[in-house]
Amino acid sequence: MSVDTPRRIVLLRHAKADWPQVSDHERPLAERGRSDAPVAGRRLAETGIGFDLALCSTAVRTRETWKLAVHELPERPRTVYEDRLYEASLGELIALLNDVPDEVSDLLVIGHNPGMHALADALAGRAEGDTATRMNRSGFPTSAFAVLAFDGSWKSVEHGVGILVDFWTPHD
Repeated sequence: MSVDTPRRIVLLRHAKADWPQVSDHERPLAERGRSDAPVAGRRLAETGIGFDLALCSTAVRTRETWKLAVHELPERPRTVYEDRLYEASLGELIALLNDVPDEVSDLLVIGHNPGMHALADALAGRAEGDTATRMNRSGFPTSAFAVLAFDGSWKSVEHGVGILVDFWTPHD
C-alpha cells in the first residue's frame, strides 16, 4: 500500500460512563452508555468504512463501548487495546497515530475527552460543510465520533493534515 494512499481516521469517544466508587480507569458504562454504544456502532456501519484496525483505550468504559458497538459493524476489525490512549495528551495521541503501520488505511480510535476532541480539532486543516461548527458547538459528547481523511503516511500525521468529513452525536 502506497504512503500516498487516502486514509481515514475515526475518533470515537466512549459512551456515557457511571461514577461508582472505583478508580477512573475502572469506571463502567452507565445505562445510557449501554444504550448509546450500539447506536454509535450502527452509525459507524452506515459510514461504509471498513476498518483495518481499531485502537481502544484499556479503560473499562472504552472496552465496554467497543464491545457493544463492534457487534453492529459488518466485519470486526483487528483490535489492539492500547494503554497509551488513556489520559493521553494531544502530542501523545499524534505520536500514537505516527506508529500505525502503513498497511492500515482506515483506523478507528476509541478513546476519551478531552483527547478525542483535541485530536479531531488539531488534525482538521479543513472541514466539509458545517462539520467543524457542529463538533465545536457540541463539545464532542459521549458516543460521538469524528471522521477525518488525509493522504500520506501515518508518520506524516500532524496538525492540519486532514479534512473533517463527518461528525456525529447520538443526541443532537
